[in-house]
Amino acid sequence: MKRGLTFVLSAAMAATLALGAPAVAFATETTTAAETTAAAGTTAAASAEDQAAADKVAKLIDAIYVQERTDDTDKQCEEAKKAWDALTDTQKALVSGENADPDYFGRDTGDASKDDPLNEDNIGENELLVVSFGTSFNDSRVADIGGIEKALQKAYPDWSVRRAFTAQIIINHIQARDGEKIDNMDQALQRAVDNGVKNLVVQPTHLMHGAEYDELNGTLDNYKDKFESVKVAEPLLGEVGSDATVINDDKKAVAEDITAAAVKTAGYDDLDAAAKDGTAFVFMGHGTSHTANITYDQMQTTMENLGYKNVFIGTVEGKPADTACQAVIEKVKEAGYKKVVLRPLMVVAGDHANNDMAGEDDPESWLSQFKSSGNFDSVDCQIAGLGEIPEVEQIYVQHTKDAMDGAASAETTAAGTTAAATTAAATTAAETTASAS
Repeated sequence: MKRGLTFVLSAAMAATLALGAPAVAFATETTTAAETTAAAGTTAAASAEDQAAADKVAKLIDAIYVQERTDDTDKQCEEAKKAWDALTDTQKALVSGENADPDYFGRDTGDASKDDPLNEDNIGENELLVVSFGTSFNDSRVADIGGIEKALQKAYPDWSVRRAFTAQIIINHIQARDGEKIDNMDQALQRAVDNGVKNLVVQPTHLMHGAEYDELNGTLDNYKDKFESVKVAEPLLGEVGSDATVINDDKKAVAEDITAAAVKTAGYDDLDAAAKDGTAFVFMGHGTSHTANITYDQMQTTMENLGYKNVFIGTVEGKPADTACQAVIEKVKEAGYKKVVLRPLMVVAGDHANNDMAGEDDPESWLSQFKSSGNFDSVDCQIAGLGEIPEVEQIYVQHTKDAMDGAASAETTAAGTTAAATTAAATTAAETTASAS
């Protein structure tokens, strides 16, 4: 009797479960769909919040990506960094603005603590102010600009070496990211006045007598009557000259020094050995719409006069036109070289060297364009600024000496340049924004 009852009950339970199964499955599917919808809504809300946080930081970065310092600049730099640090990794990847991107704060360019901003007081009566465009790439700033500054301080121990950058965009970048404060021209000159400097020598690290050099002199005009003497030394390549055939000793020396450094880095005994191996060296400068752009053609003429048939000069901006990337590619191709070494013709190895020249993911970089041309078996890059070459540093040392000794143009360069500086101002502003590194 018990066995019969047990069987009946078991059958009934089985039937009940069988009939209820579809209802249970439907309920489960409904719950899953609702949870999926809710999760999607949560994800969308989170994405919107992430983008909003990233956009806020992008606006703060764009606000300090400017060439003019204001009373709010220090606060703005601090706010931008604080907001960046508060972002999650996901949010940081979303940062995008007119000039802002994740690399502004996120790219590792070296240890900023190794750099000396040279902005202390206690200057004394004699100051040697080293003026550079600047770079936000920490390692390059230490090796290139710092290398020149140290060479000058060693050569002139009785003078206090101080630093000024002309690119406020770069000054702001370094301050916001690394907390390092570098003087702009006005700050450095006012510091000199406040410290009672009597004799001021200004050594530009600029390549040529271009827009930056003109603007430097224009700023200096506002302070020259506050010192007993003001002298401005020559930029690296010296006087411009009237046409591409006019070559000076500075250009010849720089051509020899940078070529020797590139050849050595490439592992060749000399330039002839590189040529026999089918290797050409291409030095990439910035380029400019300033009349001084003839300097690049003069450097190419210098290379040819030295017998450096496998050395070519180019510019990022393609100004002058025969220095544009495609024009240089064609020159190297026609000369029959199958291996190419790219190296910057710039005092620092900053943004242009790392991105415009050597950018592997940028189809417009020189590395990419040379490779995609299909004309060469290999294309390599040497990322090194001119400022780290000891022989180049000594050219600056000599220029400073010439100024101190009263070279004919040195003492008058600071005066009578306002008109030229005004003419160059628009050019400088545009090229500074494009060149900030």
